[in-house]
Amino acid sequence: MATRTSTQNLRKRVRYHFRGNAAGSTLRLTLGCLLGLELRRVGSGKRLTFGRVGEADLSQWMAEHARVCWMEHPEPWTAESDLIARLDVPLNLDQNERNAFRPCLKELRAQARQRARELPVTS
Repeated sequence: MATRTSTQNLRKRVRYHFRGNAAGSTLRLTLGCLLGLELRRVGSGKRLTFGRVGEADLSQWMAEHARVCWMEHPEPWTAESDLIARLDVPLNLDQNERNAFRPCLKELRAQARQRARELPVTS
């Protein structure tokens, strides 16, 4: 995005989406919620993930169904905003107010967070 900088390179960001957890990846949070995985508070109770089994299941699902590709761009910091403005990207919430699925996805994620806060903390 044109106004934000990242301390990570593309490879690190993609790797985290594929191998990390829902606490650090909005993509994993979204996909897990859409797939019906149970979000839970873990550790100290402040982080929300799908737990060890859920995160492993999500990683397996992504390995089977998700694909990543990229292309070089002379000003990559401008690409995300341009693409969101031109394409229908229903899983991207940031800068995507015009997408009809956005309110449904935001509500699904909010409900998952609320349920997780009502459940006991897991390891």
